[in-house]
Amino acid sequence: MELKNDLFLRAARGEAIERYPVWLMRQAGRILPEYRALRATLSGFKELVETPALAAEVTIQPVDHLDVDAAIIFSDILVVPEAMGLPYQMLEQKGPWFEKTIRSKQQLDLLDKNIDVADRLSYVFEALKITKRELNGRVPLIGFAGAPWTILCYMVEGSGSKTFSESRKLLYTETALAHELLSRITEVTIAYLKLQVEAGADALQLFDSWAGILGKEQYAVFGLHYIKKIVDEFPNIPFTVFSKGAVASLPDITKVNCTTIGLDWNMDMGIVRDLVGETKTLQGNLDPCLLYASNEIIEKETLILLKSFKSQRHIVNLGHGVYPDIDPEKVKVLIKTVKNYEN
Repeated sequence: MELKNDLFLRAARGEAIERYPVWLMRQAGRILPEYRALRATLSGFKELVETPALAAEVTIQPVDHLDVDAAIIFSDILVVPEAMGLPYQMLEQKGPWFEKTIRSKQQLDLLDKNIDVADRLSYVFEALKITKRELNGRVPLIGFAGAPWTILCYMVEGSGSKTFSESRKLLYTETALAHELLSRITEVTIAYLKLQVEAGADALQLFDSWAGILGKEQYAVFGLHYIKKIVDEFPNIPFTVFSKGAVASLPDITKVNCTTIGLDWNMDMGIVRDLVGETKTLQGNLDPCLLYASNEIIEKETLILLKSFKSQRHIVNLGHGVYPDIDPEKVKVLIKTVKNYEN
C-alpha cells in the first residue's frame, strides 16, 4: 500500500523532505481523553495491550487527534519477558511488577526455551495488521521492542528501581549469567521484530530506557553489543536506537548500523550531528516538560530546535515519552509549529 505521508520514512533514510516529520513517544496514551475513556471500560492496561482491535484503535488515536506523521503500535516492552516465561503485572500508580525474578542460574532455568514467538505474541502481530489496514496508508506504522539491557533490568529487579543495583550487581558477580540472559532476550527480540515487520511495521525502534545507568565500558559490553546484533538483522528497514541517558556512549552509539539515533533532552544535537555527519538521522530531543509551558514558550523553544538543525536528516520528537498529564492542546502547538516551519 502506497503511503500518503511518508515523510518519516524519507527522513529516516536520508531522502529529500519538504518539512521535518514529527511524532511523540507515548503519543498513544493517557494524554488523550479518547484513550482514557476507553481505558475506563477495561480491567486494566494489559487487557488493552492484549486485545488487538483495541490496541489498534489506541494506536490510531494520535493520528486522528494530534495529526502526527507516524503511528507507533500500542504495546509494552515487557511482552518479551512474558513470552519468555516471566509474566508481569502493570500496577496502577506503581508500574510494572514481576512476581519472579532472574538472579541465579536456577532461576534462569525456569525460563522457557524454543519459544514460539509467533504464537505467544500473536496479539501484537494481529494489532499491527488491523492498524495497518485501518490507517489505509495515511502515515507509516512503527514497531518496537525494549533493548536487551533494559529488559534484563526488569527481569532481574522485578520492577522499576532508583538504582537498579541488583541488575548492575549481576554484571560483576554473575557475568556469564548476565550474558546468557541478554543473549536469550536478544534472540527472542530479533524474532519478535521480524514478525512485526511481516505484520506491517514500516519502521522499528529499540527503547533502551535504562542505558544511562551503565558507564561507557559496561554499556559497550552489556548494552550495545546486543543492540548491534539486533539491528544488523534489519539492514533494509528504517531503525531507530534510543539509548536514554547514555551520553558518554554517544560516539559508540553512532557506529551502530541503524538509520536513526534517538536523543534525550540532555544530549547535544550539534555534537551528535558532528559525530555522524550525513550518515544518520537524528530523532528528538525536546524536553517533555516543555509541554507544561505556555503556547508562546513551546513555539519559541521548538523553533530554536528546528533552527539548530544542520541537516535535513531529522525527525522531531521529545527526548522521552510525553508525560500523562500533558494537555493535548499543548502537543498540537508543538506539532503545528513543526509543520509550519520551512527548512
